[in-house]
Parts: sequence; structure tokens; C-alpha cells
Amino acid sequence: MTTRLTLLLAATLIWPGTTPASPESHRQAVETLFRLTQMEQKINEGVQSVAQLQLRQDPALAGKQDVLTAFLEKYIGWNAIRDELTDMYMQTFSEDELQAMNDFYATPTGQKVITIVPQLVAQRNQLAMQRLQTNIGELRAAIGQDQSGK
Repeated sequence: MTTRLTLLLAATLIWPGTTPASPESHRQAVETLFRLTQMEQKINEGVQSVAQLQLRQDPALAGKQDVLTAFLEKYIGWNAIRDELTDMYMQTFSEDELQAMNDFYATPTGQKVITIVPQLVAQRNQLAMQRLQTNIGELRAAIGQDQSGK
């Protein structure tokens, strides 16, 4: 009996992936991913973008920018969603998967992805909007609308 227990313990220690991740190390892997991918900065930039969008859509808010920003930070800012976002990542990705992502994002190529992909997405969105604006007449004709919107 003792030999079996010893062999089981040894196998558990030697074979990778046989021991379940501890919640603490799993959480740490998520926090490392957030740091490497600049998640806090991206969330905070998102809050600022939403605030600017709201200000453009509702000029009456112009004098209340600080109130609007504080409200957004309170409900969708980094400090407001960090714990829930961490839980989502922990439920979605194993610790091994997170470690693989962290290994990638720690490389120069991974850091380039963090920097460049958002720029490429913005360029893609701009291209799509330009094409839609250029060809909106075709849509209007297809749905039987004249150029005045009637």
C-alpha cells in the first residue's frame, strides 16, 4: 500500500498536467496575461472612447464630462470589472493555456501583436466605412430609396 501511494505521489509530481492548478497560481497567470497585454490600459482607453462618443452624440453633456467619465469608470472601468474579468478568463482558459499565451506575449513578436493589431483593426474599420460610404447609393437603389433618404 505504501509503495502504491509513493508511486502515485511521485507520478503526480513528475508528470506535468496531472495536478490541478491552484486557484492562486491560475489567478496569477491571468494577472500576468493582463499585464503583458496591457489590459488595464486598454480598458481605461475604452472608457475614454465611450465618454468621447457620448459627448459627440449628446452635446448637452459637454459641461459634464468629468461626471460622465467618473460614472463610466465606476461601472466599466478597470477597477470595476477586473475581478469579474479575471474570473471569466479563469473559467475560459486553463492555467497551461494562460501560460502558453503569456510565453507568447512576453516575446518581441507578442508585444508587437499587442501594439499593431489594434492599429490594423482601426485601419480595417476605416476601410470598411470608406467602402460603405462610397457605395451607399447602390444600397439605396437596391431598397428603392432615393438619394434624399425617402
